Amino acid sequence: MSYRVHQDRLGTRKLLGEMQHFLASHQFQIGRDAMFDLLAENGLLIRKNKRRGCITTLSKHRFKKYPNIIRDFIPIGPNQLWVSDITYIHLAKGFAYLSLITDAYSRKIVGFYLSKDLTANGPLQALKMALKGNADITNLIHHSDRGVQYCCDAYVKLLTENKIKISMTENGDPLENAIAERLNGILKQELLEEEYPDYNKAQNAVAIACSTYNHLRPHGSIDNLKPAEAHLLRGEIKKRWKDYYQINKKKKEEELMNN
Repeated sequence: MSYRVHQDRLGTRKLLGEMQHFLASHQFQIGRDAMFDLLAENGLLIRKNKRRGCITTLSKHRFKKYPNIIRDFIPIGPNQLWVSDITYIHLAKGFAYLSLITDAYSRKIVGFYLSKDLTANGPLQALKMALKGNADITNLIHHSDRGVQYCCDAYVKLLTENKIKISMTENGDPLENAIAERLNGILKQELLEEEYPDYNKAQNAVAIACSTYNHLRPHGSIDNLKPAEAHLLRGEIKKRWKDYYQINKKKKEEELMNN
């Protein structure tokens, strides 16, 4: 598997952006709508398939739950905010469970681990990978859901030993961990197959997908840079998309004030 194999699953706008140099060198022009039509005619548009999933979050447990301390927090550099989540991968028989840690500034996957079960070992291995690859974590916040894997003694101990502040979602709203949710969707829709025959095949595919995402896929939230490129920057990065949730939220607030 390679990035070339998955090019037909890259978003059309991003694909068009990546092709600009090639098109210009061949004195060829094509607009966004024409590109959509061309891909549609050849059956190359991304299709979203819905399959039976599984629950990865168990929030009813005896461990301490932490408040959400990142509301309205916008990182202006890497390693200021990491967001964590667990998603599932379909196998021919059952599931595997992918633990991910993403830098909220650069959108880079800094840690990942595919596990055969839902114990805390998967998230712990992903966190250890993130810590190993990022030396400067002064004033870092770690944000996750309230699942038992993130609240358990071993995970909290590793965070506190590294002086990492802990933040967690509070009401189950996916928007409280939107970056992690978005990453799950990108990996599944663009870079991973719908199903793998066994754990070993899935494990190899996940490693390739995470590398592809970090080093080859342009991201609209970071000015169409690759996450690995953005991870080397500091300061505000331009977004190439509109946050319609925030726009609609602001409109509703204005309507309430005017009524």
